[in-house]
Amino acid sequence: MPRGDKSAYTDKQIRKAEHIEESYEKRGVPADEAERRAWATVNKDDGGGKKSGSGRGAHTGHPAAHKGGEKGGEASASRTAAERSASAKKAAATRKRNAEHHAHGG
Repeated sequence: MPRGDKSAYTDKQIRKAEHIEESYEKRGVPADEAERRAWATVNKDDGGGKKSGSGRGAHTGHPAAHKGGEKGGEASASRTAAERSASAKKAAATRKRNAEHHAHGG
């Protein structure tokens, strides 16, 4: 199969790759690199492109989707207590501000 041919992928996989690509671009990754990483992630998650059919598309456990927690832990663990509490204060202020903005009249 020629590279760049995504016909073997399901609609769901293509959608997934697009979402991953967008989130990389939001974080400042160049578009072509974001796309490359997005498809690599889908491949890791789903074991490559699979159209539906008997015995195909077996459950993979979605390894990439489980990385979120691990990734997040490293950053917070290396921060000092002061940095964490400053961040928490900022978050609380943001929540308070948003709550005032989106106050629902009962």
